[in-house]
Amino acid sequence: MDADDTDVLAGVRVATRLPARDLDRARRFYSEKLGLEPADERPGGLLYRCGEAEFVLFRSTGASPGTFTQMALEVDDVEAAVAELKRRGVVFEEVDVPGLRTRDGIAEVEGNYPSKGARGERGGWFHDSEGNLLGIGQPVY
Repeated sequence: MDADDTDVLAGVRVATRLPARDLDRARRFYSEKLGLEPADERPGGLLYRCGEAEFVLFRSTGASPGTFTQMALEVDDVEAAVAELKRRGVVFEEVDVPGLRTRDGIAEVEGNYPSKGARGERGGWFHDSEGNLLGIGQPVY
């Protein structure tokens, strides 16, 4: 491989894809619970834009097991975001495993990536209407 071959993905944009067995139900969840509306749509797919990122909900006969975080949203105030989402009916996971415990839906996560300049993160997790596990977090500086 020459030098030009090694950076073929360096400038790409990441676009998450989340499966939805019922696209209409998913659209309602993302609208009513998360306050998000599709920026565009096509048969079998809804495109959402958040800041400089985008994600797609696509009609699928398959489903995620919902046992791992498939997409995370980074916010400036996780307590306010979690409180508002709870007010809208979003149910946050309660986690109590060695090294990770939530209180009122929010966990203190030790460590962060040095390039982010944060010493940790505060965050929580919830499932969307299709069983996808989503995270919401705030870096701790």
